[in-house]
Parts: sequence; structure tokens; C-alpha cells
Amino acid sequence: MAIKISGELGDIFVEKLVIAKIAGNAAKQCYGVVGMAARGKKDGIVNLLLGENMTKGIHVSVGDRGIVIDMHIMAEYGTNLNTIGDSIAERIQYIIQEIIGLKVTKVDVHVEGIRVD
Repeated sequence: MAIKISGELGDIFVEKLVIAKIAGNAAKQCYGVVGMAARGKKDGIVNLLLGENMTKGIHVSVGDRGIVIDMHIMAEYGTNLNTIGDSIAERIQYIIQEIIGLKVTKVDVHVEGIRVD
């Protein structure tokens, strides 16, 4: 389902998948984020998502006041998880506002795993 943006010259429809890709790319640029993650339905094991599969770890919905983004990430060992979550939320809100012009009212970040090198 697409999100409708009305302007004086007409309507623009933005697919939720596009917003998920923008949010995923914004999150990956934050310090301490390894990538998006998804928990397997059969075995419950957390998998790191790369490339086009990255959006499977991100759910976009539209609320009354704006966009709500729910994302699952894999973090780097030794980083402050609270700081990572705050950084992701601020970056996603800024980038989506700049690119699409829509307000992001809520970003929920779930840390599904830690990568230890």
C-alpha cells in the first residue's frame, strides 16, 4: 500500500518499501550498526540481512500523525546500544523528512544480536 502525498499540482504515491529502503540505508550509516536482522520463523535464529533482503527487517506503517518505523538491527560488540538507537531514530527522522517530506513520529529499534569479531 502506498502513502499518498497531495500537492497543488497533483498526488504522489510512495510505496512503503521505498521508505523501508531509505530507513535501512540511513541506519546502516550509523556507527555501531552491522546491518538489519530478521529472526527465522522455523528455528528462531537471527540472520543478518544484506542487500535487497535488508528491508525484511524493517516494518513501515502510517499513523494518524505520521510514519512509524519498526526495525530490527544487528549491532557491533562494545558499542552503547542506547546511543545507537537514538542515533538511528534521529537520522531516519531527518533523512525521510528531507527526501520525502513526511514526518516520522516514531522509530522503534530492536537489537536482535551482537556481532563479535
